[in-house]
Amino acid sequence: MDPVRNPYAPGAGTPPPELAGRDELRETVRIAIARSRRGLHAKSVLMVGLRGVGKTVLLDRMRDDAEAEGVATMRIEAPESRSLPALLAPQLRMVLIRLSRNELAKDLARRALRGLAGFVKALRVKYDDIEVTLDVDPEPGLADNGDLELDLQSLMEAVGAAAQSADTAVAMFIDELQYVEEDELAALITALHRTAQRQLPVVLVGAGLPQLRGRMGDAKSYAERLFDFPEIMPLPPEAATVAIAKPARAEGVEFEPAALERIVEETQGYPYFLQEWGKHVWDVADRSPITMHDVEVASEAAVAALDESFFRVRFDRLTPSEKTYLRAMAQLGPGPHRSGDIADVLERKVTSLGPTRSNLIAKGMIWSPSHGDTAFTVPLFDQFMHRIMPGDEWRQ
Repeated sequence: MDPVRNPYAPGAGTPPPELAGRDELRETVRIAIARSRRGLHAKSVLMVGLRGVGKTVLLDRMRDDAEAEGVATMRIEAPESRSLPALLAPQLRMVLIRLSRNELAKDLARRALRGLAGFVKALRVKYDDIEVTLDVDPEPGLADNGDLELDLQSLMEAVGAAAQSADTAVAMFIDELQYVEEDELAALITALHRTAQRQLPVVLVGAGLPQLRGRMGDAKSYAERLFDFPEIMPLPPEAATVAIAKPARAEGVEFEPAALERIVEETQGYPYFLQEWGKHVWDVADRSPITMHDVEVASEAAVAALDESFFRVRFDRLTPSEKTYLRAMAQLGPGPHRSGDIADVLERKVTSLGPTRSNLIAKGMIWSPSHGDTAFTVPLFDQFMHRIMPGDEWRQ
């Protein structure tokens, strides 16, 4: 069929043609932001889930929803190598400039900008990756102590007051939140706690790997009372079917029921994989309806594409010992697995593998569902490890 009309969109954070099965969570976030805007109690929302479940896409759609309601938003992706102050400062600057254009909020927004100038100046020595420049003078005593926890709290109070005077809210959308350092997470939690106590309209909508829940609790013990942690799961069969069938139907193309069932089975309902299979099935098929044979032929190409992009980009970041550790996990199956069982496969002591395991957790490759357990953060990665490291040579 015509590749130009192919509706599917595999890619990191690329919006799918049909965002199926996520309406309830989008509504939950919409209500939280709307309540905060009114000065009512609302918990911030931190979505957790494995790679490929569509957290980034969902986060961006939620931001679009908020912008459509006139909410002042900021969008951050937290890489492993950047500090939280460096990520927040330029985004807060843009939000405050926007608020300063509101006649009711301009004085408080300009004060918050002066606070941001002091914040940047005081913290630039410690966080030398802060690059934003501001053309306003700091306000002495406002967010300029050089202590991140104290200063971020004061700054967010000033930001929240400006938003409140403009009859709006500030919604921070932060992706890959698990990479933020613990002391920086603690400062962010403290700031949000303070704005909540003062009923200021500041909300965090974040996304991260499953270990984010534990990291937030480690940073501040009361974090569980400030946030909801919805788990983003693979789509159920009904929603996965809609995600594949509806975009094709919009182009006048149908699927045989068995072909749809096979795609859902192969992808296990993971949204990223659904898009990959949809793309390759479309390119393979000659005509409508798309058949089981088309899916079987396309599956080989879909797996190869995932190996070269989705899986390989993560595999290539690993050291040899980390690859061996993951291959031992794969030997045991999808998981989760006990640390002792992995050590047995490697014929090593559990304690000797502790640093390797910790590095893999830090890199976002594995997580611990419960004490002593280890699981992949990337779906179907066990199958990839068998393909990329076949046989038994890896044991050597």
